[in-house]
Amino acid sequence: MKSTPKTKRIIFDAGKNENLLVFGIVSAEPDYKLSLALNRKMGISLRNTDPLCISEDSVNELSFSRFRATGKTGEVLYELVSNRSGSQFLLKKLKNIDFFLQVHLPQGSAGAEISARLKQTEAVSAVFIIDKDTLNDKNLHYLIQ
Repeated sequence: MKSTPKTKRIIFDAGKNENLLVFGIVSAEPDYKLSLALNRKMGISLRNTDPLCISEDSVNELSFSRFRATGKTGEVLYELVSNRSGSQFLLKKLKNIDFFLQVHLPQGSAGAEISARLKQTEAVSAVFIIDKDTLNDKNLHYLIQ
């Protein structure tokens, strides 16, 4: 008699990600140039940090570049993550997106101003607001932590 494989469930802490906006950015520029352009346009200080590493199996490990801007008390306010690692994608369902920008908004803030600033940035070709609640991708939990 075969046993059915166990279903792995990932539960997100709703309170932690309640004020999180995720923007999909299309840009032909490399990650460091895009981060510099965003720093100038948005008045933030994105800095290169440890890459986001995902092990697909025991042999292959994918590495996606990551830039963060933290607040005065050390909390992460902005995080820019690449969607590409060679020919592989972090979120395979969004292959047309080059980068993801996560914004942790304070209470009562709106994302419309951030979206407008992103669209005005020279290095950005297009901006999309990613609905993290309806997106069904197995690697989404790596992006939203």
